[in-house]
Amino acid sequence: MRLRFLGSGDAFGSGGRFNTCFHVTTAQGAFLIDCGASSMVAIRRFGVDPNGIDTVFVSHLHGDHFGGLPFFLLDAQLVSRRTRPLTLAGPPGFEARLLQAMENFFPGSTGIERRFELRILELEPEVRREVEGVAVTPWVVKHYCGAPPFALRLEAEGKVLTYSGDTEWVEALVPAARGADLFVCEAYFYDKKMKYHLDYETLAGRLAEIGAKRVILTHMSPDMLSRTPEAFACERAEDGLEVEV
Repeated sequence: MRLRFLGSGDAFGSGGRFNTCFHVTTAQGAFLIDCGASSMVAIRRFGVDPNGIDTVFVSHLHGDHFGGLPFFLLDAQLVSRRTRPLTLAGPPGFEARLLQAMENFFPGSTGIERRFELRILELEPEVRREVEGVAVTPWVVKHYCGAPPFALRLEAEGKVLTYSGDTEWVEALVPAARGADLFVCEAYFYDKKMKYHLDYETLAGRLAEIGAKRVILTHMSPDMLSRTPEAFACERAEDGLEVEV
C-alpha cells in the first residue's frame, strides 16, 4: 500500500497547500481518502489518472474534504470519459449532501445519464465493511459539520492506515488508530486548544497509548507550518509526499 498526499492543507490554503486529498494505491487498484474542493487541480498537478481511482472514502461533509466530488464526477463524464464503476463512501447523510452540492455548483448535473456506474454508500459507525477490496471501519469523532464526522480505519494488503479526519481529541481515536501501520492525523495548532480541532501537544501525549508504527501530521495552520521539524516527534505531510505503508 502506498499513499501520496495530493492535498495536505486546511480549509484556507495555508502554506499554499491543496485541500485534503490522499491517493492510495494497492495491487488491486487505487482509492482516495477525502476529495476537498481543490482536489481536481491537485490530481492534474501530480499526474494522477482519475479513471484509475475506484473508490473515494469521505471522512466528513465539509467542503475542504468532499467539495471536490462534483468536479470529479463532471470530469469523469465530460473530460476523462470514465466507463469503469466508481464507488463513493461517506457518513450518514452523504448522498443527499453530495447531490445538493452538485446541483448548487452545476445545476442539472445530477440528472444527466452517465456512462459509468456510480455507487454511493453511507457507512455505519464502528461497523467494518468491505468496499472494493478495502476494509473500512468508521469511528465517530467530534467536528461540527451537520452529519456524523468520522475517523477512518482502512485495511488492505495486510496493512492498516488510519486517518483522523478533523476532530478535537476524542477517545475513539485510540481504537481507530491502535497499532496502525500509518496514522495520518490532523494537528491544526501546536498547543492551542480549540473546539473541533486537535493540537499537536494533546496528540503527542496520547501517541504511546495508540501505538501506531508511524504518524504523519496534516491539516496544519500557519502556527504549525512556521515551526521547525525539531519541534515535533513525528513527521509532517506536504503536498506530493509519497510514503509506503
